[in-house]
Amino acid sequence: MTTPIKLGRRGFAGAVLPLLAGACSSPEPNYFTIAPRDGPVLPGGPRIVMVKDIGLASYLDRKEVVRSSEDYKLDIRANDWWGEPLGGLIGRVLVVELSQRLPNCKVYSEAGSITADYNATVGVNIQRLDADRAGSLILAAQVAVEFNRPRRLAARNFTISRPLGTPGTPALVAAISDALGELADGVATLLQ
Repeated sequence: MTTPIKLGRRGFAGAVLPLLAGACSSPEPNYFTIAPRDGPVLPGGPRIVMVKDIGLASYLDRKEVVRSSEDYKLDIRANDWWGEPLGGLIGRVLVVELSQRLPNCKVYSEAGSITADYNATVGVNIQRLDADRAGSLILAAQVAVEFNRPRRLAARNFTISRPLGTPGTPALVAAISDALGELADGVATLLQ
């Protein structure tokens, strides 16, 4: 025979509150990363290249993925997060992509531990990296390459648009990966 358990107010609260807290907690976030894309291999370029830390528009500098900045408001994916800080992620991917496109160059990141006598430095400012009303990813960036022997500067603004296959975050991140690959193609050309 079982004896009924009597709970006072404190006992009831102690038993029920943990259950309620678990029911109200947010689901575990989805973590995303940008995949490097291969591009055309170019024969020339400086011997040693340093990619400076990426300049990132402040609205993008957050752990959550920004879906859009249209109509004067940010559409932020609350449970879709970048797997690492976005500026560092873009810089890391750009180093990989430039190394593939410029096999005669040694490409390093300013954020890394390697220091060398660089023949060129690459600076990138990302001004926009989100979807527009039409359902396309827009990447707007400024790029400047400074050569030191002989000293000269090459600079260009890029606006790259990629259609989104579906409305979800995976399609957005795939389009970002494609757009950064195209940006790497342009940077590699500037380094010639």
